[in-house]
Amino acid sequence: MYTINNHFQIDHLEECLLISVFDQPARLEGAGKLADEKLNGQLTGLLKAGEISGRRNKVTKVHTLGQLGPKILLFVGLGKRDTVSFESLRESFGAAFKLIKNSRFSEISVALDTFHTEHVDIQDTAHAFGEAFQLATYEFAGYKQKSNEKQKHIETITIYSESDSQDLKASLEVGHVFGKATNSARTLVNIPGNLLTSTDLAEYASELGKKYDFETEILDKEDMIKLGMGALLAVNQGSTEPPKMIVLKYQGKEEWKDVIGLVGKGVTFDTGGYSIKTKAGIVGMKTDMGGAAAVLGAMEIIGELKPEQNVVAVIPSTDNMISGNAFKPDDVITSMSGKTIEVLNTDAEGRLVLADAVTYAKQHGAEYLVDVATLTGGVITALGMDMTGAMTNNEDLFIEVLEASHEAGEPIWRLPITEKDKKRVRGSRIADLNNSPGSPGHAIMGGAFIGEFAEDTPWVHLDIAGTSTTNSLSELGTPGGTGVMTRTLATLVERFGEK
Repeated sequence: MYTINNHFQIDHLEECLLISVFDQPARLEGAGKLADEKLNGQLTGLLKAGEISGRRNKVTKVHTLGQLGPKILLFVGLGKRDTVSFESLRESFGAAFKLIKNSRFSEISVALDTFHTEHVDIQDTAHAFGEAFQLATYEFAGYKQKSNEKQKHIETITIYSESDSQDLKASLEVGHVFGKATNSARTLVNIPGNLLTSTDLAEYASELGKKYDFETEILDKEDMIKLGMGALLAVNQGSTEPPKMIVLKYQGKEEWKDVIGLVGKGVTFDTGGYSIKTKAGIVGMKTDMGGAAAVLGAMEIIGELKPEQNVVAVIPSTDNMISGNAFKPDDVITSMSGKTIEVLNTDAEGRLVLADAVTYAKQHGAEYLVDVATLTGGVITALGMDMTGAMTNNEDLFIEVLEASHEAGEPIWRLPITEKDKKRVRGSRIADLNNSPGSPGHAIMGGAFIGEFAEDTPWVHLDIAGTSTTNSLSELGTPGGTGVMTRTLATLVERFGEK
């Protein structure tokens, strides 16, 4: 798809050429300056008139009317030169790709050297471009009848740059992989619950395992009974769909040590059980497997890039339904770890399935744990829809996750777990733990509960209830699943491997 050309010529025939323009002062450089000279200063005139803008994410289409090789010039506003960052650059590329997608171009080219600055080098610029291309052009196909009109997609991209071709291509491909895997996670989140059961999720993971030669294990209900996974089994009691415990192992080192355990909540639909959700709150609960989607997306990146790090991915999957067999408030269940749990809220089911998954990840040798889950409405109350909530028992691991999230552009904010919080989770007269001590600090209670099963293993909990979906259109996304934490988890693994 990507072709690198080290020799830029403004007379080269092509459909569309992307050129950057900075703001304050707005001026044309490199390829833009060459094009302006060929057009006798007309582009400078448009710039002075404000018809070409250097404002961030502002994209201007200029038809060359046969006066230049490119039929159309797309000027991409980057804002002030000294404020350009990797994240802002990725958004600006995203804005351009949105326009390109609507214009139905099949081939484009980019004067990449006009986009990098002293703050963002050419390799990071290439990464941002490759990632933005995938993220911004994503669209969930859905289930409407298709029109007979032929779809047009970008098929070839020419990159003009004087930099080393091999290095550039590598950076483009890494960005492409990160974006594509995030889109895979988005699609999983967008699929309805009747079309993505636990069995379907397990089959998807198995195909991923075959493609990338992961060691794969899928536990069925009978296996879980033998292993004593009473917490996951309790959540599944009301369902006609069998539960699955999904395990993928990637070995990037000679010895199976320093293993990172990625644990993703895979509840394919959540009614709330007998603690039933409202008629408004139950809509959209097909997305309650956003944590599983993020882990599978991260494993796709890991499979493609093959970092020097050991990873075990564990996904507990079921739906949470109501029937005569469903578990109830006041039930007492026994987790795989042996700890007993008094169920006070059947809608706090995510922490139950994660309890057994965390225990199983440790049995598979995980020495570091990161769990990802659409766990609580409380995290939305605390942090809104744009910030993932985080909790931890280990400062060093949290810093690693925090730095990975910054690099991936997926912000997180730490919430505390105090001894008083742990005491509330342990506050049952008849069991070791209770699964819902009440609404105050609800997000923290969910994290504190999972922490009881992480025990002394370094652990970070990521609550993506607010960030796993969006209702808004953005430069890099569409309404629906966001694939959030896919890139953070993969970046974390890469950074661990490098160290």
